[in-house]
Amino acid sequence: RERFDFGGRDVASWFPRHMAKGLRQMRLALRRADCLVERSYIPLSGRNPALQEALGIRPHVLVLNKMDLADPRRQPVSAGAGPGGGSGGVTGSDSPVPLQVVPMVARLVADGPRYHRAESSEHNILVIGVPNAGKSSLINSLRRLHLKKGKATAVGGEPGITKAVLSRIQVCEKPLMYLVDTPGVLPPRLGDVETGMKLALCGAIRDHLVGEDVMADYLLYTLNKQQQFRYVQRYGLGQPCDHIEPLLKHVALSQGRTQKVKVLTGTGNVNMMMLNYPAAAYEFLRDFRAGRLGRVTLD
Repeated sequence: RERFDFGGRDVASWFPRHMAKGLRQMRLALRRADCLVERSYIPLSGRNPALQEALGIRPHVLVLNKMDLADPRRQPVSAGAGPGGGSGGVTGSDSPVPLQVVPMVARLVADGPRYHRAESSEHNILVIGVPNAGKSSLINSLRRLHLKKGKATAVGGEPGITKAVLSRIQVCEKPLMYLVDTPGVLPPRLGDVETGMKLALCGAIRDHLVGEDVMADYLLYTLNKQQQFRYVQRYGLGQPCDHIEPLLKHVALSQGRTQKVKVLTGTGNVNMMMLNYPAAAYEFLRDFRAGRLGRVTLD
């Protein structure tokens, strides 16, 4: 396929009430922030334009998550490419990253104006990003690294775990540094449906709001477009396919995804075992998110 037919779907309106509240709280918290740490799965579609104005007036570090799952041949973002020409840095989320974040933040704060916080020796850092981007996990990793303490914020594999801007969480003693976890916030209107689909594949939007079937179809389209054909071997296909139905059939057969269905006949009800296509679509998405279909960058 040269293009993907979204069939008139609109996933750009998902903006729960707690997100609007969270965005208001974040704007208030910006007054006390010395630096912003932005967490993202995907370097372009995974960033919230509603926060761009804030990024332009504060030192800013972009931390890309799941770099071990990204295609090393696709590098759309380079160091220093912060929005608005800001003074931030860009780093990846492989194993050395927690070691880099605190020194980088300390250097950026020291090199930039602190305005009304010039007399304060402590660093207040606001952690921002779209839902399920790993903000809480980053904070907990920094606490373990620098303070040898356990997790301070709840984490989960679904968007929406952090509902409100939390109190400050200490992550380092020297320099004295506090991070503030924030709820994942999507813009009230996404730029286009394809951006929303990429966010959904990364778990920033709950699967059922978009539909696992259309997400699986878009994922297949993306894999083929990038010539990522590891799914062929994983599911026992003879060759790459351009349509989602035969793929889901092979996924269901290879993974044993079946369901009992009641069929009405002339002699009464009969229970039959049928392939569970929704479960197969979910399995396909899980394999992608776990890196079992190869290293893929959506942007």
